Amino acid sequence: MKRRLVLAAAASLGLAPHAYAAAPAAGTGAAGRMRIVTAHLPPLVLEHGGRRPGALMELVAELCKRMRLAPETQFVPWRRATFLATTMPATAVFPLTRLPEREAQYRWLAPLYDEHYVFLALRKGSFDVHNPQAMKARRVAMLRGAGQAAVLRELGYSNLVESASIDEVHRFLLTGIADAAFGERNIIRTSLRSRGEEADFHLSAPVRSTTAWLAGSLDFSQDEAQQFQQTMAAMAADGTSRRILASYGLT
Repeated sequence: MKRRLVLAAAASLGLAPHAYAAAPAAGTGAAGRMRIVTAHLPPLVLEHGGRRPGALMELVAELCKRMRLAPETQFVPWRRATFLATTMPATAVFPLTRLPEREAQYRWLAPLYDEHYVFLALRKGSFDVHNPQAMKARRVAMLRGAGQAAVLRELGYSNLVESASIDEVHRFLLTGIADAAFGERNIIRTSLRSRGEEADFHLSAPVRSTTAWLAGSLDFSQDEAQQFQQTMAAMAADGTSRRILASYGLT
């Protein structure tokens, strides 16, 4: 199954399967043994590849290609992804929001994407997205294990409803288990668009902006982290990062 996921990702990126699998790894440290864990988060990450693998999947694939790394990518629920990157050696996770409480838990390898967090609510519901400060007693859903919980608590929201997936967040809104959802703007928009339900919901203005990173277990060295960041900086300088993000409408 894992090999099929790797081959699907390689095909979606236009790489020959043997070229992806046989690319030489750089060094003998954690980077040379790296595996990646992530979750299905369209349009940033799309499980099983499909027609397009997702903007950040493409960014990370290009980053690894330039560093001569060929990590296996595994899709798991988001909470498990963050757990694996703190408990298993040579394991990286993305897209991970960089927050103060997470700083010492991971080696921060490369910044990938500027996130903008918003509230989502049914138009006919009771949550006023135009005045979220007055809605702090309402029930707010978000992905289990995601950094949004810390952001919400910092903003004064305590009635939080954790969900296992984006689909479950959506179901919680439709069934009244939650009054609103809180998440990354483009992930929310893509979810609504895929369901043809954009007219049934409305979004708040961004209430917090952060950066999503490729982060690794602590056995990645500082030197390795610097190599990742230098390579990502080169991708930004030559326009590769912007081109990939623009192809998904994310610039």
